Amino acid sequence: MSNLDAVGQNTPDSFGNFRLSFVPGQTVAATGNAVVALPILSGGIGTGYGNGSYIIRRITVTNPSNTAGGTVPSLATANITILTSNDGNTSNAVTTAAGQTLGNVTAANTWQDLTLAAAAATTAYQAPALFLKVGVAVANAACNISIWGDVVTG
Repeated sequence: MSNLDAVGQNTPDSFGNFRLSFVPGQTVAATGNAVVALPILSGGIGTGYGNGSYIIRRITVTNPSNTAGGTVPSLATANITILTSNDGNTSNAVTTAAGQTLGNVTAANTWQDLTLAAAAATTAYQAPALFLKVGVAVANAACNISIWGDVVTG
């Protein structure tokens, strides 16, 4: 019999706003579809993995860095979208389909929550990974991306 006297013994379905995905140091230095995959629970949920689902509550972009090792660049002009597919189809957008400029991610230790698409308010997603589409790139730039939400079934 398990003893639930410690947080470490609980699972994501025991919490609200659990970090579903974290991808550090991901480049936004080139435009394109599926610049990076954002695996949900390390790819262990969703279609093909027991058909679990999750609700996305927020997506946070943090801590810009320079992939060439120089001065930390501002991401204020970068424009990104998070999608459920790797084909760039904005009808699959989890965030604003037109992309969102990262105006607040301007120096080390800065952050910005992305605006979620209207469908995210009523959708339980099953995609085992989400994908980053970069619409406007910033040379030598990278950032951390965290996806927070609730596990509905798993």
